[in-house]
Amino acid sequence: MLTGLLEILAALCLLVLCAIGALFLRRIMIRRRGGTFDCSLRLTPALPGATRAAARIGAPAPAAEAVEVEPVRGTGTPFTAAGVRDGRGWSYGIAQYGADRVDWYRIFSYALRPAAVLTRRDLEVVGRRAPEGTEELALFPGWTILDCRFGAGYAELALSEDALTGFLSWLEAAPPGQDVSRVS
Repeated sequence: MLTGLLEILAALCLLVLCAIGALFLRRIMIRRRGGTFDCSLRLTPALPGATRAAARIGAPAPAAEAVEVEPVRGTGTPFTAAGVRDGRGWSYGIAQYGADRVDWYRIFSYALRPAAVLTRRDLEVVGRRAPEGTEELALFPGWTILDCRFGAGYAELALSEDALTGFLSWLEAAPPGQDVSRVS
């Protein structure tokens, strides 16, 4: 009886270790492709109740409506801020540069696909600020927050100074024929 219980406990410990190992393996696989940087992300859709980022950026707050729009998830389409529920906090992740987009992966997820795809065409930086209040506890010291318009909503990116320089350079270095004045 006791040996059976110990075998079950050992199997559970092995399962937990394998799950943790899978998280590290996923991170290594993402980083091996190159062009990655650490980045925290908070999205606020332009839906009823999404006034936090709009007030901070200086844009008019969305009109209050009685009907809440339910987000559509798992469609496999490129991520937009309208597909995120209001009130989510900062999520730590890894971002990876592409030709005209940045793929963002949650750090504590087993998904091989990015959780967010930020396209250069839909992203506009409207402000830069230091973390305030509880954000200082949620983010790494020395990180800067970029307030951005993204599609129909707002995106906030928290980056180190080195990653911030690279991100702004990538955003401004659009191929010929695209609008490159995306940084205010």
